[in-house]
Amino acid sequence: MKLLPTPLQGAHVVELELLGDERGWFARTYDESLFAEHGMQRVGVQANSSFNAARDTLRGLHHQVEPYAEAKLVTCVRGAIWDVGVDLRPDSDTYLRWHAVELSADNRRGFYLPAGLAHGFQTLTENCEVQYLMGHVYVPEAVRGVRWDDPAFAIAWPEPHEERTMSAKDREHADFVP
Repeated sequence: MKLLPTPLQGAHVVELELLGDERGWFARTYDESLFAEHGMQRVGVQANSSFNAARDTLRGLHHQVEPYAEAKLVTCVRGAIWDVGVDLRPDSDTYLRWHAVELSADNRRGFYLPAGLAHGFQTLTENCEVQYLMGHVYVPEAVRGVRWDDPAFAIAWPEPHEERTMSAKDREHADFVP
């Protein structure tokens, strides 16, 4: 696998190196020692999946606060998503900046987000399935969210083909307050 740095401090795109033959291919999708060599946090504590039936479904922006902040490795195993990380770490050189990566079943990329980044995505196709490896277990009282269209971030989300599908909770997140 290749770990490609992004403009966000500590965030990486994970590209698979496919080993193929007449049967198909095999690829390493996570390597704790390789992540550690690159200063990346462990993400093998919990695994989650989400299914999104409609195109233009938007989830996020979510994160957990310390001491339960979580690194994530996000992949899309069916369909395609526009995956976004926002740096909420005040001591980071990329504080309040965002970066997006298209993840799809076809490109087989992953997006690694270190602890302290908020995460969200918009589906680009119908019937998307997203998998997450988490660096910390889910702690409901530590969960926070910020508004997906907060002017403090000015995220350039893809224009929806129809109205975005969002949960009421995600629509009601407040603006980020430093």
